[in-house]
Amino acid sequence: MRMITFFLVGLAVHVVFFLSIFDIYFTSPLVHGMTPQAMSLAPPASRLVLLVADGLRADSLYTLHPNGSSRAPYLRRVMEERGTWGVSHTRVPTESRPGHVALIAGFYEDVSAVAKGWKENPVEFDSVFNESRHTWCWGSPDILPMFAKGASGDHVYTHTYPAVEEDFASTDASRLDTWVFAQVKMFFQSAKSNSSLKASLQEDQNVFFLHLLGIDTNGHAHRPMSQEYLENIGLVDSGVAELVSLVEEFFSHDGRTAYVFTSDHGMTNWGSHGAGHPSETLTPLVAWGAGVHNAQKLTEPQPYNDGYLQEWKLEHLRRVDVNQADIAPLMASLIGVPIPVNSVGVLPLSYLNNSDQFKAESMYTNAIQILEQYQVKMAQKKETTLSFLFTPYQLLTESKQAEFIRQARILIQLEKYEDAISLCKSLISHALEGLVYYHTYDRFFLGCSVVLGFVGWTSYVVLLILKTHASLRRPPGHTNQIPGRTLARLCVCVTVVITVFLVIQKSPATYYIYCLLPVPVWYSVLKESGTLTDLIRSAPSLPLCKCFGYFVLVTFGIELLVVSFFHRGILTVGLAVLSLWPILSGLYGKAKFRSVSWLLGCLCLAAFPLMPVVGREPNVHLVTCAGVLTLFTSACYLWSSRQRATLHLSDRQQLFSQMLHVAVCAYVPTLTHDSLQHKQGLPFLNQIISWTTLGSSMFVPLLSSTRLFHRLLSVFLSLTATYLLLSTGSEALFPPVLSWLMFVWINIEQEAMLSQGISGRQELSTIDFSENIDITKIRQLKLDDIRRSYFFVFFIITAFFGTGNIASINSFDPASVYCFITVFNPFIMGGLMMWKVIIPFIIVMCTFETIQVTTQLSSRSLFLIVLVISDLMALHFFFLVQDYGSWLDIGTSISHYVIVMSMTIFLMLLSVATHILTSRRVTVWRRRKMHFP
Repeated sequence: MRMITFFLVGLAVHVVFFLSIFDIYFTSPLVHGMTPQAMSLAPPASRLVLLVADGLRADSLYTLHPNGSSRAPYLRRVMEERGTWGVSHTRVPTESRPGHVALIAGFYEDVSAVAKGWKENPVEFDSVFNESRHTWCWGSPDILPMFAKGASGDHVYTHTYPAVEEDFASTDASRLDTWVFAQVKMFFQSAKSNSSLKASLQEDQNVFFLHLLGIDTNGHAHRPMSQEYLENIGLVDSGVAELVSLVEEFFSHDGRTAYVFTSDHGMTNWGSHGAGHPSETLTPLVAWGAGVHNAQKLTEPQPYNDGYLQEWKLEHLRRVDVNQADIAPLMASLIGVPIPVNSVGVLPLSYLNNSDQFKAESMYTNAIQILEQYQVKMAQKKETTLSFLFTPYQLLTESKQAEFIRQARILIQLEKYEDAISLCKSLISHALEGLVYYHTYDRFFLGCSVVLGFVGWTSYVVLLILKTHASLRRPPGHTNQIPGRTLARLCVCVTVVITVFLVIQKSPATYYIYCLLPVPVWYSVLKESGTLTDLIRSAPSLPLCKCFGYFVLVTFGIELLVVSFFHRGILTVGLAVLSLWPILSGLYGKAKFRSVSWLLGCLCLAAFPLMPVVGREPNVHLVTCAGVLTLFTSACYLWSSRQRATLHLSDRQQLFSQMLHVAVCAYVPTLTHDSLQHKQGLPFLNQIISWTTLGSSMFVPLLSSTRLFHRLLSVFLSLTATYLLLSTGSEALFPPVLSWLMFVWINIEQEAMLSQGISGRQELSTIDFSENIDITKIRQLKLDDIRRSYFFVFFIITAFFGTGNIASINSFDPASVYCFITVFNPFIMGGLMMWKVIIPFIIVMCTFETIQVTTQLSSRSLFLIVLVISDLMALHFFFLVQDYGSWLDIGTSISHYVIVMSMTIFLMLLSVATHILTSRRVTVWRRRKMHFP
């Protein structure tokens, strides 16, 4: 198979493996076709006011000042006198979109839907707004439109400010909340003179939604412990007090308004959110007004052992915690609209101040609404599964469903409301478990298909390495392969059987890909079975003990890398062990200076995984120091290499201009930080420099000399300039230290080749990337090449996790992108942060490309070994994926697999990009012909 064909096939196979995880774990849980369930009894409220303080932590609202006063005195008074309070527990990912979907629609959106956008609806869903008679919304343009678009009809009205207002560099982000409260005030004032609007407002089942983004914006910009964040809470509290007074006055104090105050997610101490830390998942919930219990004073201990009641001085008030999705059925019950048909929330009865009959009927409606989802899900799965293969959920068969419903109705008619409520809760529990059962019904089947394809592909790559890059003993004209026609017929028969089975089951199109992919893969494996025979025949002539030792070491090394995904400190241990390689291999005696440099480089790099990932205060002085270190190392190299390789004047000028550019980029973060600290916004000149640097980072190296170290230095300077602009502290030192170690690695590999007696060793300073490798000098693979490939994978993982854990959303500091953008834009900000992660990745890739050139190996051979190591790690993480335990554990296990698979796919694409980056040269102007390069 030609290299380009192999590359495309490998890329396609890995894309399928990558996408499989979304079909297995990230499919939408929603079903359609249910009937909205309404309750016949009159609701306690005619209207609902929902206030969502975006990014507000529970402790930030409930904790008192040292003098005993509250930063939210109005809401504190509501909690103590006329409302019910608690903690709303959110789920991962703790982002604005899934948080609002859980609050208003009552279900937890899958991660793949979040990735499709904040402003659009990836899936159609029902919501409290959709079921209401009218809903008026004020707030962010990132949140409100998705609920207006998802509503049937035109009864959801949105009022948003321009997106550019969401600026982290704003002098006062609390103005976003001031704008919302001012707009609501103007709305009610205009209603007094607008008869049609006033008539609409006087109707029942109306909702008023206020999305307050100021707290979240101030938290990102200044951290949740800052004065700006805490003062914004006070501003919101006074705004709520004024709003309640305004609404009550407009409706003549009719006592028919219910209020719910909560948050979509919290925020870490370092100003980010997205993961499962308690500061992100614990949000406040305060409800009061029509139909809501007044404050209940208690003397006995409450069933909460988290210590928050004592910390917040609230142990004397009844606390009622809920899951975030439970708020949707609560709001629906208060105003008498059907619970959203996709809701999985359980009505928190402790918030309701109504008759036992109302509570029992409400809980019965909630149970039927969730049961309908279960019935639709079961019917869908039954329809697409052969009858003799279908296994129903035993705790809720059709007969048991009917029995549950019949008993619940009888208990309500006999006025045994407590028993009816208990039975309905049991039915809800079984229905929710059944929904999960049918949602994951095909998971084992799909998982087996993917694993079969994975094992087949890895086996094929191993056989390909042995066949084309290893010296195996092959008798002339002798083959032990399975006859081609027999094998082809067998594969055709298997393909037909699988296809017929999937057609009968009415399986989705993606199932055909996952189930049929292993067939051609294993066909290729069996076709190369003769290579395995050659390996067995060559075994007596192989150094078996050495082979076994390498196998044990690589297996241990792969396990070490897998563990490093969970504990970054393992990378420190690994680097400490790698630092001893020259001593253990005997290279120390032959190249002492390079061996000591390797030792020091590994130990310096080993310090980074021990540094805290998150919670670091910005320290722009370290960014400046990183710039100075970059300039120092570059100057040292240019000085030391002036005798070995003569630089053309234009190349020397380019490198010096790049060094000057690095100096500028090292100072820009300091200027930006000072400007933002003084609330003067992002300087326009800084923004121009930043975006220009980013845009030219991959082009400028193409203008430099293709001599090995000259091109690598140009790549290093160009990428480091961008990295400095994306840094806020000690992580800025990572690229210079990593590049130093990579430089030493290139040099020490030359010594390793010399010690192995490989002929044709070429002086590094004379190697040119643009020269074609002499095909006669390309050698076969040796056992030491496995070590080189493992080093590469280890450094790639270190480049990924050396300065942070990208498996965790909250390890990203939004301040990293403030030199480029301060107005909230999740995709641009996310893209910049990912580019920051990729920069060390490219440095390692360029080094690996260099080592392939200097060790006289074809680009295909070492890459195949890397592919095997990466695929073994991916297969390991595939088995570690779990759908039980905490949502953080589930999300982390899936993200690890996605990262490794993305890394493998990215390696394939980046290997082409780095080859271009190192070997191609762009000539902007024609130079005079010179006799020396």
